[in-house]
Amino acid sequence: MKENSQSLSCVMIPVSDRQLLLPNVSIAEVVDFNSTDAGASTPEWLVGFLDWRGLTLPVISYDAANGGTLTVPGDNRGRIIVLNTIGDSHQQAPFMALVTQGIPSQARLVEEQIRKLDGEAGPADLMQVEVDGEAAWIPNLEYLESLAITARH
Repeated sequence: MKENSQSLSCVMIPVSDRQLLLPNVSIAEVVDFNSTDAGASTPEWLVGFLDWRGLTLPVISYDAANGGTLTVPGDNRGRIIVLNTIGDSHQQAPFMALVTQGIPSQARLVEEQIRKLDGEAGPADLMQVEVDGEAAWIPNLEYLESLAITARH
């Protein structure tokens, strides 16, 4: 590793068929899976709602938002990740939530450990990367934020 290399604290987040890669600063909190039912006539990607710090956050299934199947975690494996929003919707919705299929893990990465791949991307994917030989996806947070805003109305 070069002496002047800067590292970034990241989190690998397991969803149904892939790992997501996000910078640690984008995550406000990881909580146990506990959400109210989304109810009838709701979008396929809406798992339900999370009461968090006095806010009601829509819980989004990354898999379903990406055209896949809504999978609710079982056996105490799943978590909900509360994310800080970054887009224009931040004033309206400063947080959103994603359901995971396992416990996220932390990684400290430098640029040399990450390589962009040419994978088939869905609407919730920004890009596919390889991290130390393991495939991961960087999510399209602005798209996910737009879903969160839709679920609030």
